[in-house]
Amino acid sequence: MSGETIRNGERGPEMSVFPEPDPSASPRIRFGAELRKIRLLSGLSQRRLGNLIHVSVSHLSMVENGRRTPTLDLARKTDAALGRGRELTDLLDRLNRTADQLPRWFRPWLDFEREAESLYIWQLSMVPGLLQTEDYARVFLSRNPDATAEQVEEYVAARMARQEILNRPVPPLLWVVLDESVLHRPVAGPAVMKGQFERLLHAGENPRISLQILPYGARNVLGLLGSFIIADLPRGDRSVAYIESQRTEDPVSDRSGDLKNLAFIHGSIRADALPGVSHSA
Repeated sequence: MSGETIRNGERGPEMSVFPEPDPSASPRIRFGAELRKIRLLSGLSQRRLGNLIHVSVSHLSMVENGRRTPTLDLARKTDAALGRGRELTDLLDRLNRTADQLPRWFRPWLDFEREAESLYIWQLSMVPGLLQTEDYARVFLSRNPDATAEQVEEYVAARMARQEILNRPVPPLLWVVLDESVLHRPVAGPAVMKGQFERLLHAGENPRISLQILPYGARNVLGLLGSFIIADLPRGDRSVAYIESQRTEDPVSDRSGDLKNLAFIHGSIRADALPGVSHSA
């Protein structure tokens, strides 16, 4: 097993270099990778550390693998048991503060987006967040009357951080269709719009991004109820959708009926859209 050996019936650390957690990974995965590295460097098995902090091996394993959300209590107990000061506690606090910069209703979607192998995006009203420039994003985020200038900049930084998934060693495949109205709506001045259109042109040259425009003349009305994203996740055939529609109580859905319907709509819209440059990895 990479990174561990078995000693006296327990796994112990090998003398190896631990890769840094992928900055585009979800907070769960980043914390779990750091927890595992610190545990191995301390010479402890999962069972021994679990005994020290009174957590089961299965629970600790799921946290290390990014399959369970860590708690501040677990981070504090681990720091104390390993004599690490506040290393893990501060890391989790930083990760949680980053998540706090995003709307609460959007946070459940963020982990799915970060872990997705493919994203199918239909956008009716604006450039999707993954392809926005800072200036374009700032226009929308500054329209919140309750947000201070400092908060707006935090929100912009959080939106730009989402785009780090496009810099992964193997980024997700993006199948993006924009309604023609996105191109004609002047949400900002000419300089901002010019920069945003250049960003879209650059994205269209990416071999892992398919970018198409649905023209008015297509007369396709299937997407008029709202924008959405379908994320294909790496574990099995599981998919999850984020739905921007006033007809949906929960914007994040893994219901098979929703997914089948959205997949059909996206396919129909793509078929009617103008041909785009589509590449495969």
